[in-house]
Parts: sequence; structure tokens; C-alpha cells
Amino acid sequence: MTEHNFLTYSGKIIIQILGEILYFPFWWYSVGFFRLAVVLAKFWRNQSRSLGFGIWIKNIFVPMYGQRDIASRLISFVMRLIQIIFRGIVLLFLFLFLFLIAIFWLSFPVLLVYALIFQLFK
Repeated sequence: MTEHNFLTYSGKIIIQILGEILYFPFWWYSVGFFRLAVVLAKFWRNQSRSLGFGIWIKNIFVPMYGQRDIASRLISFVMRLIQIIFRGIVLLFLFLFLFLIAIFWLSFPVLLVYALIFQLFK
């Protein structure tokens, strides 16, 4: 007759903890990174929509305020071009920042193990 006591439960707990420790790297580089990529992609898309980058590009040749003369078209084109350039720069820096977050995510466990080994054998 098997009884559930401290020894049987502690064995199960130790096996479960070891399994989770061994599974962690697989989760970190597969499911965890996929979830991070989805969150970063949604953030990127929301920021792009917030800046209205696509709308500025789509309307680059449309004159502002309904003014159809040459000077107004030229001023509208230059102003929209400046807006596109600056908003593009903002999106580029945002993309680089999100890319660095992804690189940090991928390299964090390796850096952590390196730091632990460095501290142990210092």
C-alpha cells in the first residue's frame, strides 16, 4: 500500500523542478521568443499607425487645404516630405530599439550563465 507522505511528494517536486529547469532554455528560445516577437510587432504596428507614416506617404502629392496652385502644391509636397523624413527617422530608431530588445532577449541567458561562471571562478 502506497502512502503519500513527505518523501513521495518531495521526489515528485524535485523531478518537476528539474524538468522545468531543463525545459526553460527550449521555452526561452521558442515560445518565449515568439511571444516577445508578437508583442514587439504589435507595438511597432501601433506606433507606425500612431505616427500616421503610411497616410503621409499616401498623401504626399495631395495639396493641403485644397489649394491647387503651383506654390501651394510645392509647399505641401515639401512639408509632407519633411514630415515623412522625420517620422521615418523616428520609426527607424524605434525599430533599432525593438531589434536590440530582441537581441537582448536572445543573449540574456548566455550572459547570465557567463556572469555566474565568472563569479564562481573569480
